[in-house]
Formats: sequence, structure tokens, C-alpha cells
Amino acid sequence: MNKEFLMWKRFLGIMAAALCVLNLTVGSASADLVKVPTAWLDEHETFLMWYAKEKGWDKEAGLDIEMKLFNSGPDILNALPAGEWRFAAVGALPAMLGNLRYGTSIIAQANNEAALCTSVVVRADSPIAKVKGWNKDYPEVYGSPETVRGKTFLATTLTSSHYALSTWLNVLGLKDSDVVIKNMDQSQVVGAFENNIGDGIAIWAPHTFIVQEKGGVVFAGDIVHCKKSNPIVLIADTKYAEAHPDVAAKFLSVYMRAVDLMKNTPPKQFVEEYQKFYLEFVGKEYNYNQALLDLETHPLSNIDEQLAIFDDSKGPSQAQLHQSDIAAFFSGVGRITADEAAKVADGKYATNKYLKLLKEQQK
Repeated sequence: MNKEFLMWKRFLGIMAAALCVLNLTVGSASADLVKVPTAWLDEHETFLMWYAKEKGWDKEAGLDIEMKLFNSGPDILNALPAGEWRFAAVGALPAMLGNLRYGTSIIAQANNEAALCTSVVVRADSPIAKVKGWNKDYPEVYGSPETVRGKTFLATTLTSSHYALSTWLNVLGLKDSDVVIKNMDQSQVVGAFENNIGDGIAIWAPHTFIVQEKGGVVFAGDIVHCKKSNPIVLIADTKYAEAHPDVAAKFLSVYMRAVDLMKNTPPKQFVEEYQKFYLEFVGKEYNYNQALLDLETHPLSNIDEQLAIFDDSKGPSQAQLHQSDIAAFFSGVGRITADEAAKVADGKYATNKYLKLLKEQQK
């Protein structure tokens, strides 16, 4: 008995020592990870980072990326002074406002949008839906000055949905001041419209697909049919990124790893994961068709395509020109002052610095 007891005691001692070493190793590995708080919306681009985290790719890059959910781009910007995030994904308009208010930088394009993704929607029986192609240069756009002027639209102001609404109004020869715009979060916009509040709404995906599936509506004008583009961009707290360029490049490496996989894999293969993401991270159910549409209608750009978009070696880059257009447009409709527009007119806060660093690291 004594011999067996001593052997058992020795075994337990060995196991305890092994567990201690294991804990120290795990603890050391965890301590080596750089914690990076990030901010996201309930959108397609967020799925890429969520998927990357599910696979543990952030930890493979030496990061511990914390994902925080917000309702809108302005909400994300308002959280920056409190240090709630270092990197985020927002529309081009909030990205411009972020630079104006807090000096944020655009460091990459998260995705782009196909037709219908960000749209103005009206009821099928609306007078607006009875007029198509009033502006001959925009044959797919519904509405006219007479049917739209004075109407009430629900939108999340100073976001991509607002940009879609203002762009659509501009096609019809109107400005924001010619209609009534009520500011609401996107979920509230959809709920209010279903309760017969407002004459129209401006929404982004996935809300567009949810509204489309329910029926009884007409897409009066989306950004693509209004001949504009609406890339979602990755932005950085500039001071943090400049102090930690290696972290910025690693953050991009995690995101771009998901981009590479999804560009080369049929969207159908990600539908179940997308539904899981939407339920677990957003807290809402998303059916198969809605998930598939969201995956199919958001083109992605790999590192080389990104470098081309952000190439400013021969003049302003595509990314900088797009941000310049955003500034000019919203100055023209009176949403930012001429002085504010001048501060962001060159779009140089869209930088390729961290994309180039990532490319160097990949060699």
C-alpha cells in the first residue's frame, strides 16, 4: 500500500508540474498578444473579421482583436475620444467626418457595394414609384421633383444611407432642404416605415434585402444607379497607428486573409457561417437568401488591388479622389461648410502606408 501510495503521489506531482508549465506557457503566449479594440456595424465587412477571429487568425498574427458592435458610423466616431477602438469599418462619409473631427485615417477598403445595397425605398403605391427615368441620364431612377418635394424620408443621417438619399435627390434636381429628413437608427427606420411612418426610407444592406423580401416596395434609387460608388473603408486612430505601424499592418493582414479566402470561394459555402455570425454577433436571425445576397453583392479587393486603389505615386489615388468627391458633394448640399470641405478636399487622409508595410512583410 505504501509503495502504491508513493507511486500515486509521485504521479500527481508530475502532473501538477506539467500543468504548471502549461499554464505558464499559455499565460506567456496570451501576455504576448497585443489587445486591439475595434468597432463594427451589422454589415458584410464585419463578417470577414468575425470569421477571421473564429479561425484564430488574429492570434496567429500576434493580436487579440476585440470586436465591438455599433449602430452607425457616427456612433463609432463618437466612441473614439473615449479610446473605445483603434481601428474601425465605416462608410466613406463617416470616414470624412472622422478626419474632420478626430484626424482619423483611411488605411484600406473593406468592401464595395453592388446595386440595391444602399438605396432609397418607397412604397409600391407611392406617386414616386409611378415616375421612372424623369432624369434621362438616370433611366433606372424613380421619382420627379413634383412627386418628391415636401415628402418625409427616414434615414440615419451623416451615413452611407444619407449619402444615398442626398445623391438620389440631386439626380432629381433637389436638395436635402426640399424634403423632411428624420434621423433614426437603421432598425428603427425599417420598423417605422412598416408602421406607415414616412414616405420613403434610405437604408443599407442587410436591411435592404430584408425590406425587399417582404415586398410591397420599389427601390427608387440606389447609389450605383445614381452613378456613385460607396466603398466601406477601414479607418484608424491615426495617432495610435503612427505609433504602432506594425500593429496596423497586422490588423490589415488578418482582414486581408479573410478577403483572399472569400474572393476565391463560392459565396454559398459561407452562408451558414454568415447566419451564425449574424445571430451571435448582431443578435438577429438572417435567412439563407438574405445571407447569400449580402455575400454576393459586396465585391472585395485583395492586397494588390488595394495598392492600386490607394496608389498616389502619380497624383491623387482613387481612394483620395473618392473622398474628395464626398467632401464636394456634401459641401454642395450644405451639410458641411466650405471651410470644412477645404480641410478634407485633397482626401490625403486615405493613405497606403500600412498596405505597403503589409506587402513588404509578405515578401
